[in-house]
Amino acid sequence: MDQPESHEARWFGTGSSSTLDAAEATAAAVASATAGRPPALVMVFASSTYDLHAVARAADEAVPGDVPVIGCTTSGEIEEGAAGSGRVVAVALGGAGLTVRTSVGHLADGSREAGRSAAQGLVGLGRPNQVLLMLSEGLAGGRAEVVRGAHSVAGAAVQLVGGCAGDDLAMSQTFQLHRGEVLTGAVVGAAIGSEGPIGVGVGHGWRRVGEPIVVTESDGQRIFRLNDEPALDYYLTLVGAAPELFAEESPAMSAIGLTNTFGLPRPGGEEVRAVLGFDFANRSLFCGDVPQGTVIWRMVGDADSVQVGTRTACELALEGLGGATPLGIVAFDCASRRAILGDDGIAAEMGLLAELAPEVPIAGFYTYGEIARVTGSRGVHNATLVLLALG
Repeated sequence: MDQPESHEARWFGTGSSSTLDAAEATAAAVASATAGRPPALVMVFASSTYDLHAVARAADEAVPGDVPVIGCTTSGEIEEGAAGSGRVVAVALGGAGLTVRTSVGHLADGSREAGRSAAQGLVGLGRPNQVLLMLSEGLAGGRAEVVRGAHSVAGAAVQLVGGCAGDDLAMSQTFQLHRGEVLTGAVVGAAIGSEGPIGVGVGHGWRRVGEPIVVTESDGQRIFRLNDEPALDYYLTLVGAAPELFAEESPAMSAIGLTNTFGLPRPGGEEVRAVLGFDFANRSLFCGDVPQGTVIWRMVGDADSVQVGTRTACELALEGLGGATPLGIVAFDCASRRAILGDDGIAAEMGLLAELAPEVPIAGFYTYGEIARVTGSRGVHNATLVLLALG
């Protein structure tokens, strides 16, 4: 869907295809997004059911050789008011009022260095409004360090936004792409400079309950002890789990993890951390980016509160445009929110976004974690919706 020609210096287009052939699906999605116009940036979000090498080649062939194409695998795709799995979604930006530079960082070089490398496109960008969009590896830790590294280049004035790649909940391997190259363990950055306003909105709808909890032992990816007790036992007691769930994992555990998260206190509200898994052997929790010594809170939510987060994110993103008409919105929506909402809730969420931003093209993907930093040096999220609005 294309934005009407009211922003002659800048444009935003989206496209998608569920054709089974990866190259055909990608070519169709990119063609719809660009609509014959020369883009400054093309983003491709592809289901992990596709061969990403074929996706990368087709996307690169569909645009002029100097146009950067970035993207990643997903845990679901969003476009044209529909959300689901099994598509290739493309977002294209262009016009004389935009400048885009891309860069790549590799987590093997260290998380902070990867963030610094991904942000290099910001250096000398020279537009009045700037944002760094990052597409990161979805199964690695150190995300807070990635954001700190990017912040060291961006400074306080440039907003950060993005999402972590998915693999349709297989939790096996995620991929990123940059200029025809398929990567893993990478952070791809697109520095976007615009003559128009840029807004970032963050919303989750979770609420804090109970007393503060001290993370007494953690390695950054797993929590071993909470309030100096085995983390798994403390957590199951905290959420009122049935006694039989303490002995071995069962299907009921995933529902508990979805609706009982943790929150790290931050200025302006908590950053949510999802409980991604349970280790019965050493009684620990898989819950990334929760440093040892941190004070956290239990956070609770449901489908209704998740929709409150959707409204908050959209209103904040549009507010950031200062009254300007949005060209389009890029959505980074957590895979856990998708699971909480279910099919009916997803349809309701898409309807709410269409109501709040009528006739505005919206496209993006379901992530394994979100990046959003409006102020400060932090900005790592789970179970959260992040929206980037371009005016």
